[in-house]
Amino acid sequence: MALALPPPTQLGSAIPPHVPHAVSVTLPTWKDNVDYEEGVARVHDAMVCGYPRFFIHPEIKKVFSIPIVLLATWCEKKFAKPTESCMLFPSRSVAERCRAFIKRYYKPESDLPAPRLAEFNILPPNPADPHTPPAQLHIVLYPADALPVAKQFWQHVGDNVSSRFAEYCLRILEANERSANPDGSQNDTTTTTTKDPAENPPSTPKRNLRYYQRPPSTPTVPTITPTSRRVSVSSSPRHDDEPTDHEHTLYVEERYGRNLGLAFADGVKTALRRRIAGVWAEEAGAGNLSERGVGGVSEEDVYLFPCGMSAIFNAHRYIMAATEAEEGPVAATWKSVYRAILVWFLGISPIRAFYQSHPPPLSFPYTDTLKILQKFGPGCHHLGHGDARSVAELEQLLGSGERVLVLFVEFPSNPLLKSSDLHRLRELANAYNFFIAIDETLGCFVNVSVLEHADIVVSSLTKIFSGDSNVMGGSLVLNPNGRHCASLRRVIKDDYEDLLWCGDAIYLERNSRTFRERIAKVDRNAEVLCDYLKAHEKGV
Repeated sequence: MALALPPPTQLGSAIPPHVPHAVSVTLPTWKDNVDYEEGVARVHDAMVCGYPRFFIHPEIKKVFSIPIVLLATWCEKKFAKPTESCMLFPSRSVAERCRAFIKRYYKPESDLPAPRLAEFNILPPNPADPHTPPAQLHIVLYPADALPVAKQFWQHVGDNVSSRFAEYCLRILEANERSANPDGSQNDTTTTTTKDPAENPPSTPKRNLRYYQRPPSTPTVPTITPTSRRVSVSSSPRHDDEPTDHEHTLYVEERYGRNLGLAFADGVKTALRRRIAGVWAEEAGAGNLSERGVGGVSEEDVYLFPCGMSAIFNAHRYIMAATEAEEGPVAATWKSVYRAILVWFLGISPIRAFYQSHPPPLSFPYTDTLKILQKFGPGCHHLGHGDARSVAELEQLLGSGERVLVLFVEFPSNPLLKSSDLHRLRELANAYNFFIAIDETLGCFVNVSVLEHADIVVSSLTKIFSGDSNVMGGSLVLNPNGRHCASLRRVIKDDYEDLLWCGDAIYLERNSRTFRERIAKVDRNAEVLCDYLKAHEKGV
């Protein structure tokens, strides 16, 4: 019989408790919630974790912390000038976008060095070893005063390193240091090679604790090769026969939690994409209907991202690029014509001058989606109610000659649970040739069927899909029958990067095996709660 532990009640404690990568935090009172939104120190100082785009995880804080001799200390001491800070990303293209964002929005009072990039490659001695895949960090070095601007990019875009990825980098660097200095001493040399693991991993999936004690030693080979002092990442020696906390955790998760190993990452991501596509047959025929109610949808139409905002941000990028491709010779002037529409906390992108916006302030939007449309595209109109009045306003806007790039809409909206007239919006999109992107996070495709009305469907996998509040993820699904599918597919083929860390994918796959059963339970409980509130509405 499983023992259900009570949820934590102390302000700032992690949900779930005692989990190193929890993404939720306890705010037990209404005042705690208000004070959190207003940035009151007593709340923020009490938080031991939080949602990663708003709260820098302790493992990533280690990476950013100069006093602690860890990964970013290495990066800053080797690459940064005294007046610079750094931010880490999983790919060069993301780092370049961050650099461009800082250059655009950071306005120093005096001349300071422009933001610049460096790369830090962490390569195993045996590249074929599936249990120690290589890792690569892309470092944006910027004036320390530009941190508020850099944090905006981190929060809005979502293409960030995860806490598990940071932990993995730190762990193999620590193993590398132990291998180079078995007595715990620190000398002034740069490690370039280490020994291979003592033995190959067993072929059978049945593994004992000794298997998890293999030292995954890896060298650290930076793209920019410094020759000065070496930085320590461990404080004390450890004997090879002493299992670490990580080894214990890995053993428990794989032996009892049914986690798959890193060697199965590709298969894990395929399983996730099939699960998100709603396809269960061994081979999906072109005419088969998935759970999404669209014929021909398969895992090939599903793309994974580090979080939901990353899926939204990249959906917007892909739509801008696809519009440019479809417009042909007109592409050179499209940025001065089109714009986005934000309906119910998301929106529409008009095609008029970049970073100009005329949002009717009818309601509050989901902050980061609105910021994406304002700061990374041609601006947006915000139609906040998403009701018949908003649709009429949209029709009037279109009739006036306004060119619309894309309409973003949540279905249902968060947190007011409104549902837009998708049939009418699709008719307008077909008539005026704009894209529709729908965020289905709150409803999930088990409860809502929206793909047939959209060109792109995005979702945060961190919420109900995962359900365990210990991993981030996002998804983007193309409508294979959409009128813009071909151009979107070409753009994504050339531009898409799989930035979902394999360790996070493993937890997403494990957690989501029961998501249908969990959603059914949530639906039943929500109905009971609604019935109760309706029966007592005068006293609530």
